[in-house]
Amino acid sequence: MFCSNCGKEIPDGSKFCPLCGKNLTGGTNTSPSNEVTVSSTPAEPEREGKSKMAAGLLGIFLGGLGIHNFYMGYKGKAIIQLLLGTVGIIVLIGPVISAIWGFVEGIMILAGKIRVDGHGVPLV
Repeated sequence: MFCSNCGKEIPDGSKFCPLCGKNLTGGTNTSPSNEVTVSSTPAEPEREGKSKMAAGLLGIFLGGLGIHNFYMGYKGKAIIQLLLGTVGIIVLIGPVISAIWGFVEGIMILAGKIRVDGHGVPLV
């Protein structure tokens, strides 16, 4: 069993979480704000927001290689940009398209048109 409040593994039948001390039984003497449900899976760790400034600058300067998309967690789009910017040299215009695409996305990030990373967490 895992505490859904802190994610620590706890012994079956525990009444309190040994790490955070929350009541796991949902007894009548606790207020609803202090009740904690028990889950059989660990709690999802909270994701920290990525830097809007870093993502924007990566897009402007290294966007042709999709580095800003790797940083923000958009792996599929990043791989397409990377391939277009490197292997796309065969068709000669691939790197130019990829560079313009990355530059425009970098400006959109800095202007606030792109507000979340690949996991839906707002950029900070």
